[in-house]
Amino acid sequence: MTIDQSTFQDNDRTRDVFELIEMIRPAVQADGGDLALVSVDVEAGVVEVQLQGSCSSCAISSVTLQAGIERIIKGRLDWVTEVRGGVDESLDFESSYSLGRGGYVPRADY
Repeated sequence: MTIDQSTFQDNDRTRDVFELIEMIRPAVQADGGDLALVSVDVEAGVVEVQLQGSCSSCAISSVTLQAGIERIIKGRLDWVTEVRGGVDESLDFESSYSLGRGGYVPRADY
């Protein structure tokens, strides 16, 4: 489940995170992916996001999360102590490929 603007309940910090995610999304969408806000724990300073679409098959999705999204969120919101991220792996290769330029990397099940 992802957070949308209607779930804020007048929480300024949650609103700030949502607005920042909305600012970042076009860069992720340009490569056929998407970025969703999953949860915000204001007390602990933890934000959870999920990469979706072609990001599920992209070889550098972890770099996008750490070097891009986490850096931006922590750099602009000083109360955020941790950004957790995941990738929506529910798409198969064909569905992911149809969304854009994400680089497909077959997953090895070890």
